[in-house]
Amino acid sequence: MTKRPNNNPKPEAGTAAERFDKPGFAARKVAADLLGNVVFKKRPLDGELDTVSGHSGFRVLAANDRALVRAIVGTALRHRGEIAAVLERLLDRPIPEKTGRILDILHVAIAQMLFMEVPDRAAVSLAVDHAGLDRRARPYKGLVNGVLRRLGREKEEITGGLEPDLLNTPDWLLESWRETFGEDTARMIAKAHQSEAALDLSVKADPEDWARRLDGETVGTGSVRLTKKGAVEALEGFEDGQWWVQDAAAALPARLLGEVTGLEVADLCAAPGGKTAQLAAAGANVTAIDISSARLKRLEGNMARLGLNVRTVAADLRKFEPDAPFDAVLLDAPCSATGTIRRHPDVPWIKQPYDVEKLTEIQRDLLDRVVGWVKPGGLIVYCTCSLETSEGEAQAAAFLERQKGRVTRVDVVPDEVGGLAHLVTNDGYLRCLPCHNAAATGESKGMDGFFAARFKRL
Repeated sequence: MTKRPNNNPKPEAGTAAERFDKPGFAARKVAADLLGNVVFKKRPLDGELDTVSGHSGFRVLAANDRALVRAIVGTALRHRGEIAAVLERLLDRPIPEKTGRILDILHVAIAQMLFMEVPDRAAVSLAVDHAGLDRRARPYKGLVNGVLRRLGREKEEITGGLEPDLLNTPDWLLESWRETFGEDTARMIAKAHQSEAALDLSVKADPEDWARRLDGETVGTGSVRLTKKGAVEALEGFEDGQWWVQDAAAALPARLLGEVTGLEVADLCAAPGGKTAQLAAAGANVTAIDISSARLKRLEGNMARLGLNVRTVAADLRKFEPDAPFDAVLLDAPCSATGTIRRHPDVPWIKQPYDVEKLTEIQRDLLDRVVGWVKPGGLIVYCTCSLETSEGEAQAAAFLERQKGRVTRVDVVPDEVGGLAHLVTNDGYLRCLPCHNAAATGESKGMDGFFAARFKRL
């Protein structure tokens, strides 16, 4: 009797196909790919994690595996310097170049072994499998196995005496913060970056009620901070547009425009639209302008869910001219985003000092340009989510000097920012730090690093 051929043979034990089918392997492989793309190719993590246009391997993963990838990559980036120091102690000599994904594979495995609730044996096994499937990494498969097994045996000895806060912050950033804020505050900022940001919501009305409904607390000027995390779309109030995700610090600059009911207000560099939503919900007639059509589509989708009417314009602000002057302008300028490291742990590894220099030039040009877009007596609020003074205090002071006789500073007062007097500088600017308390009472620590200045056209 002729035996019927098996058209779907089971892969042999230990083959590439069998290893690739191991639970969790695909997620670890994608995590290593993304880590390399961010650190070495300087690709923003948000772009890589986009489920429509991001990394092809990430897009095809199941939802639970995508969540695992986010967690692994976020952890590996947040602790990158620390993991590098651990590897130095584990290796007799640096790993040669052109070894495929070896370093990324090791960083992914060590992130799980030291900072995530993943059994060592699982992290080691999957890392060894990954090395075996990478043509250039294959010769170092034994090294991966030996290094990670040793770490599993000697964790306390190998990690002892490390200073995570300093190791996980690039030198140029740490020096900048030391110079600006002093040694103690610089260390507090670095320490704050080791924890993931809380989930804050801005609500249309009655924040106390929404805090009760969502098991959260109110912080800042009425933001709702959730104590538990989960799928945002599944939370009460999402579908019927009662709130939107927005860090408590990011919600402050729009407040500085005061009562905006019936006013014509421009929100510049508006996407994804948190401040746009604030202004529209407060009764302003908002024109939201952004250079990216794709980002504006996302803003429009957000406004549709929230039931808010907003005019949108896709334009380069350096070339755009409004049809008529506005009553007020909010300029959330392009910046280095060093204040958002808690929620964007890739920022320290994709940004360099020259990025800050280039961005300060753009900020200067935009500030000078929008002066003529505001009616006499109208307000301009300039803000950035940066911790660098060149993008904040120094930029504002230089603007006042250049535009002397055309604009004047209007000082921020604590009552405008929920009584958080520690956020108001001696010069009347708003300056939030990631280590700051987000509430006037209690110990609700943590908010994005933000700067805001308010000016009036004379």
